[in-house]
Amino acid sequence: MGICSWLILGGIAGWLASIVAGNNARQGLIGNIVVGIIGAFIGGFVFTKLGGADITGFNIYSLAVATVGGVILLVIKGVLTGKR
Repeated sequence: MGICSWLILGGIAGWLASIVAGNNARQGLIGNIVVGIIGAFIGGFVFTKLGGADITGFNIYSLAVATVGGVILLVIKGVLTGKR
C-alpha cells in the first residue's frame, strides 16, 4: 500500500475507532489518521497472534483490523489518562 492508501485507510479506521470509543468530538482529522495508522499496527499484531491475517491491502478486512487496533489504542489511552 502506498502512502495515500495508508492515510485514507488510517483516517477512516481512526474515525470509526473514535466513534466506538466515544471520543469522536475530541479528535480531528490528523488525530483520526494517527489513531488509524497506529491502530493498524496494533490490530495487525493482535490478529496475527490470534491466528488471523495482518493488514492485507486496501479492503474491508484491513479496515476492520485497523479499527479494532484503533479501539484498543484509544481504550489504553483512556485508561492511562483517566478519561473515557
